[in-house]
Amino acid sequence: MTKPTPNPRTHYRHYSTITTRWMDNDVYRHVNNVVFYSFFDTAVNQYLMQQGVLDLDRSPVVSLVVETGCQFFSPIAFPDIVHCGLRVAHLGNSSVRYEIGIFRNGEPQAAAQGHFVHVACDRATHRPVAMPADLRRALQALR
Repeated sequence: MTKPTPNPRTHYRHYSTITTRWMDNDVYRHVNNVVFYSFFDTAVNQYLMQQGVLDLDRSPVVSLVVETGCQFFSPIAFPDIVHCGLRVAHLGNSSVRYEIGIFRNGEPQAAAQGHFVHVACDRATHRPVAMPADLRRALQALR
């Protein structure tokens, strides 16, 4: 298996900024690995809300995470600022694979990078459905 290398900032199409919190640090004095998955969720859902394609209370179609992964390259610690790069690597009929780069402060290479796969599902049944056209348009902008 080839060892992954950190992506540069230019690999991603959209960015959001998150301030680390004191409680994000673990006993080793760096942001705990589980917090990175929170960064992923925040970056994706913030983008979807900004694009007007996610209404947490009323959207008839919701996106459920079915796969995640993360590779860590260098530590982040409070009070660092995190820049989350976002791109779409695959866009299917009902699924999307997001790739997210986590950048510490102004560093040019990702401190961590990961992915997750969302599947568009009916809110009531949680069964996969075709992705709504407005969501698809918002995601195509990240390709």
